[in-house]
Amino acid sequence: MITEFSVRPDQGEPSGFDLGDMLWRGQLGEAGSAGHVPDQGMMIYVSVTELMDCLGGLLQGRAKFASFTGVDTSFGLTFRATKKGISVAARSGPVALVSPDVLARTVLSAAEGLARHHLYLLPRDGVSDDYTAALTAFRSAVTER
Repeated sequence: MITEFSVRPDQGEPSGFDLGDMLWRGQLGEAGSAGHVPDQGMMIYVSVTELMDCLGGLLQGRAKFASFTGVDTSFGLTFRATKKGISVAARSGPVALVSPDVLARTVLSAAEGLARHHLYLLPRDGVSDDYTAALTAFRSAVTER
């Protein structure tokens, strides 16, 4: 499975509320927030923070289902634990069926990439602090698996 988080260009001074997009590709399909009418771009830093928080219980086995909707968008995904792995689906249909490890490492890699390429540009504020804290907690949860 491949997951990418991106920041849209030409939004002026970088802000924790910048719009961005998610792209999810798996063996069963693809789901992305870019190129839709109405627009499905989201506040990407706040949304990725929410995604990492949302997946915690599912990846730790405390929950069988997680639902994610990006901030200020209609783009969303559902994650459901099954006997064969975790199913990832969007409103458009199924995207992937993956192991908890693959999902965790895929999301961690995309979140770290977003941080590495863009987070340093943001002013030090609640959004960047929340993102950093969620990333640290998610990274710990993934490495403890």
